[in-house]
Amino acid sequence: MRRFLALMICASMLLSGIPAFADSLSELQRKAQAGNSQAQYDLAGMYYAGRGVNQDYAAAFMWLERAASQGHIAAQYSVGYMYAHGEGVNRNYSEALKWYHKAADAGFADAQNSLGVMYHEGLGVKQSDAEAVKWWRMAAEQGLYSAQSNLALMYYDGKGVKQDYKEAAKWFRRASEQGHALAQYNLGFLYYSGDGVKKDYAEALRWFKKAAEQGHIMAQYNMAVMYYNGQGVKQDYSETVKWGRMAAEQGDAQMQCELGMMYYDGKGVKQDYKEAAEWFRRAAEQGYALAQNNLGIMHYFGDGVKQDYSEAAKWHRKAADQSLPEAQYSLGVSYERGEGVSQNYSEAVKLYRMAAEQGYAMAQNNLGVMYYRGRGVKQSYSEAVKWMRKAAENGDAQGQNNTGLAYYNGEGVRRNYSEAVKWFRKSAAQGNAYANNNLGDAYSEGKGVKQNYSEAAKFYRKAAGQGITQSQTNLAAMYYEGRGVKQDNAEAFAWYKKAADTGNVIALRNLGLMYYKGEGTAPDEAKAIECWQSAKGKGDAKSAEYLKLYEAESKTPSRTDKPLTPSKSKPSKPAKRSSSELAENVRAKSSALYEKSLDTLMVYTALLDLEIRPSSGGLHSMSVR
Repeated sequence: MRRFLALMICASMLLSGIPAFADSLSELQRKAQAGNSQAQYDLAGMYYAGRGVNQDYAAAFMWLERAASQGHIAAQYSVGYMYAHGEGVNRNYSEALKWYHKAADAGFADAQNSLGVMYHEGLGVKQSDAEAVKWWRMAAEQGLYSAQSNLALMYYDGKGVKQDYKEAAKWFRRASEQGHALAQYNLGFLYYSGDGVKKDYAEALRWFKKAAEQGHIMAQYNMAVMYYNGQGVKQDYSETVKWGRMAAEQGDAQMQCELGMMYYDGKGVKQDYKEAAEWFRRAAEQGYALAQNNLGIMHYFGDGVKQDYSEAAKWHRKAADQSLPEAQYSLGVSYERGEGVSQNYSEAVKLYRMAAEQGYAMAQNNLGVMYYRGRGVKQSYSEAVKWMRKAAENGDAQGQNNTGLAYYNGEGVRRNYSEAVKWFRKSAAQGNAYANNNLGDAYSEGKGVKQNYSEAAKFYRKAAGQGITQSQTNLAAMYYEGRGVKQDNAEAFAWYKKAADTGNVIALRNLGLMYYKGEGTAPDEAKAIECWQSAKGKGDAKSAEYLKLYEAESKTPSRTDKPLTPSKSKPSKPAKRSSSELAENVRAKSSALYEKSLDTLMVYTALLDLEIRPSSGGLHSMSVR
């Protein structure tokens, strides 16, 4: 975690804050012209601040230089300041150093602090942390809070002195007690991290708040974090939004992105995708990669903005160019699908590989699937398994399921049903519907586990409830046959109906049989024919055979009144035809009612959920900086 402790580079110019003068401008000018150094210094202050005269840095410098040449210490410091900042004179660090030294040697604290900065940064002099520490200590011991803060940082980093967190905390505290916002922020950080003081979130929060109330942007950010995580205070999303908005409105890109996430999730504010997109945009336009990726996702799905695949790809590309793996993955999906860009499997593979090599699990899985299918690369089952297994080991549920399938089918690896079941279980534990279906298959067939129809039915039910039509069909078959569950034609019919409504051919075929035979529902030859015709239209040969049989039997003398197409009339009970194929025992394992196969590999092409800045992923792990 990066520590954003920072130097107070330089004290502000003293003469910009001088009080109102007792003398009139003309009297001050008269005294200055007569060589009065204090009058010269005061007159310079008026020109510098533009008080009573037009602001004129050159005039200010002229009068300061006259006063400084007469030994006026504050003027000597101010001349050094103007040389260092190039105000009223060309910037000249050597001259700045000379004048700072004159004032510093006379014990002027601000000059000592600025001289420390010059040595620390190597401006006009050879860089020397030890020399910087020497001058900052002099100023700090005089009570100058900026020098105390700088000295504390040197102890924290171990630069110019031996690293000493306790000494750092001591000096940060001295500056903090004088109201110095930067020191208050840094002292809060020490309490948060437990460096030099006992870790105490409540105390960290107290100091962050003092700095935040003075407008310190990172302290405001950290206040938002601590309220979000409930660190040192009761978790409160509304307070997170309050402090986060302060930082965001000051232009903090990370907090703008995270505030967008609060609006996206509806945490601490009413859910508002439009507002979320606006905050993502603000951060994205500052070049913040995660916000660019998130804005791309908003355009991809049309959340809070008009759906626009081209705009989505544009923002994903900006983030991908910054090597953000989430964006490389998202842009890869766009190339694979041809959404917002011309379809290009090779480009998709390139992007998936970039993200995969950074350890991004979903990209690893997709890269594996591209190898499995031979899209954009030469087909290679072994290479497919290599990448899918990486995804699996990184916890990706789809990668775990696909790795299991590879072992189950013996593709790219030696067939190993036990290993397949192990990966199916890991995936199913994360709620992956296809893994639940595949475990059902494993238990049904006794592969990798002892055959157990009850367990098979349990997993089929889970997957069926998740909308997997194959599981719905398999569960229907188990109810029809009474395998692993109590035989129940009504349940069988209900599950076939769910699967048939999605266009599943086997379900349509078998639903037609149940309508025809009146099993689990009232007999209805018209609906049976409708199911078979729908399945036939999808290329199902067996349904076409059923229709031929029905047509042939309808032409017999006893069936001349039966229509060949679906009828709106009330269906009559079909006559018994023991010799017909339609009268076969449909519960036989070889019948259409038990047709199923192992789920095939699928590419996980759904775009990732929105993510934000924190290193471990997600706002829940947002950490103090």
